[in-house]
Amino acid sequence: MDARITMITLGVADVGRSRRFYCDGLGWQVSADTGAMVAIDANGVILALYGRQALADDAEVKAAAAPGFSGVALAHNVDSPQAVDAALARAFEAGARPLRPAQDTFWGGYSGYFADPDGHVWEVAWNPYWPLDADGRMRVPAAE
Repeated sequence: MDARITMITLGVADVGRSRRFYCDGLGWQVSADTGAMVAIDANGVILALYGRQALADDAEVKAAAAPGFSGVALAHNVDSPQAVDAALARAFEAGARPLRPAQDTFWGGYSGYFADPDGHVWEVAWNPYWPLDADGRMRVPAAE
């Protein structure tokens, strides 16, 4: 199987609320909206917002009683430390819950964390070793 992520689906309590957070609050553009599911083109990867219980039912798993840290963090990488601060400020204005303020990292970058209205963890980061290309995509150099 090729290493490829084409879509990330977030199980959310209220699709409309999450649409408002991501689209109205963060300014991301809706690509498709069926009411039950919202799809956002996130620069070549689709971010889908879907009802939490409906997603659990579709995967045939039991939904956890209360959302908590799932062991997954999503990342939004930007091209400078100043852009990290600006992106975090926009997320907080949109209703995100601050988790960790932006700061220099042990690996030489700069990042901070927030949680969306459903508790999904997002890192906003600047990575000087893996710069964004002209299309805003991160490319990891091949291992030697």
